Amino acid sequence: MEKTKNVPHTEEKKWYELFSNKARVLYPHSDPAHDYLHIQRVVSTAKNLCMAEHGDWNIVMPAAFFHDYINVPKGDPRRPYASQLSAEAAIEYLKSVGYPEKYFEGIRHAIEAHSYSANIKPQTLEAKIVQDADRLDSLGAIGIARCFATSTLMSRPFYAEEDPWAESRNLDDKSFGIDHFYQKIFKLVDHLNTETAKKEGEHRVAFIKTYLDQIKREI
Repeated sequence: MEKTKNVPHTEEKKWYELFSNKARVLYPHSDPAHDYLHIQRVVSTAKNLCMAEHGDWNIVMPAAFFHDYINVPKGDPRRPYASQLSAEAAIEYLKSVGYPEKYFEGIRHAIEAHSYSANIKPQTLEAKIVQDADRLDSLGAIGIARCFATSTLMSRPFYAEEDPWAESRNLDDKSFGIDHFYQKIFKLVDHLNTETAKKEGEHRVAFIKTYLDQIKREI
């Protein structure tokens, strides 16, 4: 496998293991949509995007590990500020472990810009990669699992009993799980930044649509 930009393999491995161990503590399994496994997937996807798009792994790796450092629950009024809170907390942690300060500005922006709720446009390639990696995890088979896991945490039924497909009502993803695909998830693919992510995103959206067609048969 090609080595990432400007990072000797041994140095990269040291930071990766340190960040991975920290992430295991930060992200509990009580929220399967935002647990350590989510972080693992985002980091893995971010690395693939980083290699394909020639981004700087020195920035992308810590930003991917710590993009949800402060996890604010959905519906909390602080939700739009979660990425900024996470960026501040992540930088403080990186300072404490001696990570090179020259990467802090890029890491901070990548974490702040990853959030859909924050509505901050990514200005760097690395921020685009982290945002894409996080959004891809909301698509495809894993995206379906995460959506219904969140539905359970929110005590939200999978669909509206009388009108599952919102044919005569407004979409309401605060009340019904399936609505979330139409209200938000399908829109994500149009906001992916890199060509590599766009191609993968289209594939994952097609899978979700096939899955929803099967649900229509069953209910």
